[in-house]
Amino acid sequence: MSYSRRSIVPSIVVAATAALTVGMAPAATATTGIDGPALAKQLVNKVNVNNVNRHLIAFQRISDATGGRRAASTEGHKRSAEYIATKLEQAGFAVTRQEFPFTYAETLAEKLTVAGADVPVIIMSYSPSTPAGGITAPLAVVPVDDTSGCEAADYAGGVAGKIALIQRGGCSFAQKQATAAEAGALGAIVYNNVPGPVNGTLGDPAAGKIPTGGITQADGQALATKAGASVTLDLRAFQEARTSYNVLAETKTGRKDNVVMLGAHLDSVTEGPGINDNGTGSAALLETALQLGSKPKANNAVRFGWWSAEEFGLVGSTHYVNSLTFEQQLDIALYYNYDMIGSPNAAYFAYDGDNSDGVGEGAGPYGSGQLEKTLVDYLQLGKGVPVEGTDFTGRSDYQGFIRAGIPAGGLFTGAEGVKTAAQAAKWGGSANVPYDKCYHQACDNLGNVDRVALDRNSDAVAWALGVYATSTENINGVSGAKAAKARELRAAERSQQRSLTASVHADDHHVAA
Repeated sequence: MSYSRRSIVPSIVVAATAALTVGMAPAATATTGIDGPALAKQLVNKVNVNNVNRHLIAFQRISDATGGRRAASTEGHKRSAEYIATKLEQAGFAVTRQEFPFTYAETLAEKLTVAGADVPVIIMSYSPSTPAGGITAPLAVVPVDDTSGCEAADYAGGVAGKIALIQRGGCSFAQKQATAAEAGALGAIVYNNVPGPVNGTLGDPAAGKIPTGGITQADGQALATKAGASVTLDLRAFQEARTSYNVLAETKTGRKDNVVMLGAHLDSVTEGPGINDNGTGSAALLETALQLGSKPKANNAVRFGWWSAEEFGLVGSTHYVNSLTFEQQLDIALYYNYDMIGSPNAAYFAYDGDNSDGVGEGAGPYGSGQLEKTLVDYLQLGKGVPVEGTDFTGRSDYQGFIRAGIPAGGLFTGAEGVKTAAQAAKWGGSANVPYDKCYHQACDNLGNVDRVALDRNSDAVAWALGVYATSTENINGVSGAKAAKARELRAAERSQQRSLTASVHADDHHVAA
């Protein structure tokens, strides 16, 4: 963790933080203690949490009318996408619906029985299915190290004909189960390396080799003492080739070769309406776009993306980035991602762009640290809310942009992870309880949102947009102010030239007369 950026907060801010608890109204002055461009201040004042919440109400009603979900390719997603696209079109934005193919998957069964006792398990997206009734085999416990289950040597103890129990971490779920399959395992169970369940994906249907599910750290540690026990694993899912679409919108003003881009996934999981995940990010983005307007006085164009099929492996955002030529990717100065920004037991996380925390995947592309700092400074100095870093784990739509070398950042209020006592003391809420107890469940509805966190984070979305729509100089050296001044000078020169030309013509006319 970066001591200077995250651990030190001015005493006046600490005092303000102590006065703000999760159930209280946020401070009236949105930008106390921080200065920035006029556009950023204007947007913060315009973006109102009540309007953001109204969009959440719309998503809930759409879900209620369409089977209780807004998953990619379903009627719930289509209606949600059209709700957004229509509002943007009415506001004058250039709107595009980008269609793409993907593999739809829906859970049919997920059950794990060990020595006759049931253990909660979650099938991983794109896991192969077991036969009906499951597979029964001995439990093989894979030794724990920094890369458990990632290399063939991890299975030297023998997993052929068995179900492998593997600790999370060190490599992707796909790699763990593929390596276990090569060693002869019939199935894989991945348990968490931190408190809480594992709700994962293999990333792609072609990656799935053996039935794979995730369980909690506590359950995994308990099972690790039961090597050789009889295990029945029943994991089944329906899969089908389908299409869905992203909604893209762009302002009609600003530089098109230095675009500021913001995104949020709109689709829910198949199990529920997805109001926190990710109605909150989608709603905040929509309201910010509407308040910005389609023709803002901004130096840089602003592009918004509402991604689909994120819950099936980041498919929509990956398709978008891959559809761009290298030159088109160069036109994107930066990307901000907003996925779950109103969790009911909220944390305040910003993606660790410069790897100052030294955890996990390392830094993002150059500029990611600056994107992080802009959000951290706003929340800490402007709102009096301490912020922690969160790693670029590859679990959300920033991933495709990072792989293309585009600086990325964003906010996150927590998913299935568990809030610590120190975090509860800092932010309020409940210790030893998940940030979102309804993560990927039917109860992720309008009652599953912390609207104080949503308000603060919506303001941060607006602030950062206003900062970079004005200038990206601290990201890529492109100064909005200088560019605007140059445009003004060129316009003045053209105006002066027209005046001189008109004067010469007038003199010529006088001489001829």
